[in-house]
Amino acid sequence: MADLNNDGVNDTGPTVERTTIVETGGGGGGGVIAVVLLVLVLLVLAYIFRDNLGFGGHKTEIKVPDSINVNVN
Repeated sequence: MADLNNDGVNDTGPTVERTTIVETGGGGGGGVIAVVLLVLVLLVLAYIFRDNLGFGGHKTEIKVPDSINVNVN
């Protein structure tokens, strides 16, 4: 009997091999989805508030005179 820590229990029992499996594949798609959704939300907000942001909604009016007087001395 091999009592390694002096607690009265035989510490040299049968050795059991254990295998730990760590799966590394898959997953990680949540970050990509979050970025795509964020970009879509920003585009929708920019479309909704395009007038306030100056992206359109107001037409530029250019007035061109019918004639131009040029004096050459």
